[in-house]
Amino acid sequence: MMTETTRTSWMERHQVALFLAAILCGVGVGLAVPGSDALEYAIEPVLGVLLFVTFLSVPFRRIGGSLRDARFLGALGLLNFVVVPIVVFALSRFVADESALLIGVLLVLLTPCVDYVIVFTGLAGGSATKLLAAAPLLMLAQILLLPLYLLLFIGPDAAALIDGAPFVRAFVVLILLPLAAAALVQVLARRYSLVRTIESGLLAATVPLMSATLLIVVASQVRAVGAQLGALTRVAPIYLAFAVILVVLGILVARIARLDAASSRALTFSGVTRNSLVVLPLALALPSALALAPLVVVTQTLVELIVMVMLVRVLPRLIPQR
Repeated sequence: MMTETTRTSWMERHQVALFLAAILCGVGVGLAVPGSDALEYAIEPVLGVLLFVTFLSVPFRRIGGSLRDARFLGALGLLNFVVVPIVVFALSRFVADESALLIGVLLVLLTPCVDYVIVFTGLAGGSATKLLAAAPLLMLAQILLLPLYLLLFIGPDAAALIDGAPFVRAFVVLILLPLAAAALVQVLARRYSLVRTIESGLLAATVPLMSATLLIVVASQVRAVGAQLGALTRVAPIYLAFAVILVVLGILVARIARLDAASSRALTFSGVTRNSLVVLPLALALPSALALAPLVVVTQTLVELIVMVMLVRVLPRLIPQR
């Protein structure tokens, strides 16, 4: 009979297989169960719980030190806000003839992830603490720079369509609230044994929670993507190419910045992972003439989830501990 420790260890060793199984189950549920798209309403709550548990594993006393790591923060800014826009502009030319495809691609690829990238980074042995400390800076920078990028890439009319309110709401709901709750639990755990026991149980649930998140996201979106599969096949190769290119460029920037292995993995994950679940409300708020844009964003989520699951296993081999 498995003890809790043995079960947790088993799940950690087989996490990639479990994540892939969750994605496949999500596809099956999404295609076979009528009304599965309603699971979309569960994405934000389950993601919030996942991030709360992730933040529990972060030593908050080290966050201040992470913010003083100018080399990492500089590399993070260079990769996400100089290198990525150049790559995105080049790749987006393949769909420049279709406004909905173009705007969807730009929205999702120009915005670095600030939520589940922290989870994947930790699973791959990267510095989740540094990414967590940088999350407010990444969010603020993309709020300010996204309209500028859209203005440069497709003109003032498109930039004027973007409402920044969903960014602010997502930051509060998915970052600030789980972060505050995790910090409170850590404080109480130092004083009360019951809270320490609860904390340990929650930390052991990281892999099941990640699996549940993957299943829910895929199940809620796969039917809608399938209905527009013909048009969306144009953007899927762009997303795959983006991920491969950013893995290479992330490792290159990390080497130039002389980052350690954990910081290099965190930097590379940040470059690859995009803010799809946060920008989806932006895409949904676009005019009806651009109704395909939200599905363009969702398609990136589905491609990225598979890529990220693979990177959990592959990236530590590409960036080994020195």
